[in-house]
Amino acid sequence: MPIVVCLLFARKDSSFALLSEHSFTRVRFECQNLSLYSGYLLCSDLSFSCFIFIFLQLMCMFVMASERECFDLSGPLHLNCVDWANAYHRKSVAASLVQGVYILEKDRQEGREGTNALALPWWSFFHFQLLHTLVDDVDSSIFGAIYEFKPPSSMCNDTLHRSPRYIIAFRGTITKEDSVFRDIELDIHLVRNGLHQTSRGEIAIQAVRNMVSSVGGSNIWLAGHSLGSAMAMLAGKTMAKAGIFIESFLFNPPYVSAPIERIKDKKLKHGLRFAGSVVTAGLAIAMKAKQKKSLSSDPFVAFSAWIPCLFVNLSDHICSEYIGYFEHRRKMEEIGAGSIEKLATQTSLGCLLMGALGKESNEPLHLIPSASLTINGTPSRDFREAHGIHQWWKPDLRLESKLYQY
Repeated sequence: MPIVVCLLFARKDSSFALLSEHSFTRVRFECQNLSLYSGYLLCSDLSFSCFIFIFLQLMCMFVMASERECFDLSGPLHLNCVDWANAYHRKSVAASLVQGVYILEKDRQEGREGTNALALPWWSFFHFQLLHTLVDDVDSSIFGAIYEFKPPSSMCNDTLHRSPRYIIAFRGTITKEDSVFRDIELDIHLVRNGLHQTSRGEIAIQAVRNMVSSVGGSNIWLAGHSLGSAMAMLAGKTMAKAGIFIESFLFNPPYVSAPIERIKDKKLKHGLRFAGSVVTAGLAIAMKAKQKKSLSSDPFVAFSAWIPCLFVNLSDHICSEYIGYFEHRRKMEEIGAGSIEKLATQTSLGCLLMGALGKESNEPLHLIPSASLTINGTPSRDFREAHGIHQWWKPDLRLESKLYQY
């Protein structure tokens, strides 16, 4: 039975439509009048969480842009002297350069050039220069940027040795018509664990590979927000499997699953996670036996030394499942069930079921062995604020950070 989700957006453009390249999904946006879009998502085999993910991605981006795009009005002006040894400063700079990619693309779409362009201060304020833009080969949108750190020779800073030489940053979904079709298509690929098979994913990975080959992985930072965080995750994970560990700042990284973390009853929540782990581990053992693979083989070990910095908000359903993902692993180890969870944490139940049915399934991008997880517990006015990039350079946040080493 297909699920139909109706979305309403305030806009002032002409009508447009999108038909995904996949036959299973149709996404259509149609203008009813000069100020209203109604959109429909129709699908017969995607889980309901897919719709929630895409719906939230869309809704969180419909914001009046002018103030939020201007660095002088919404940027971290208080960081006029960056302490590169300070975690808050490092996080704020990385988030600002991601915002720079958003504004680069919005400048392009709005035709803002020269003194009318708004992107430049988002990186020049911190003495970075724009080296390259990464352009999608399908819709020609700017989805990433490579920045080079060029501090003035007169700068005296004892922490400069902690600074990156280059930052490769990726933006998330933009709902303006020049990029919304492609971005939503990529959101769907992400939900279906197929981001690595897209041309944008390949461009991102190749850009990172080229920079690593040129300047070395230790001189580079990766940064991204939302869909862009998934791009950075994809590139970072790919390099980590090759033994190259790049410092990464992933803001509101998508974790596509049922929203178990939203359950208030702690016993029920832990019970659901425990049951899921047992079933997943059991299926993993059965699949390994069927494929004649050793139970002792552990693909996570190969890149467990890569510890990306994940930044999640308690009220953001797109990324908050990372909290339960890592905490549940710790609790399972405490009760002596760590071996079960080590099997369960490496794959998803959906992928195992697909494999059991003889269908090809890809490795879930969001599953990683280690991370430095920072949780923003500051109350958010709405989901849009909880998922936004702007929160991460605010000075008075209630943050809690934990290191999870596999």
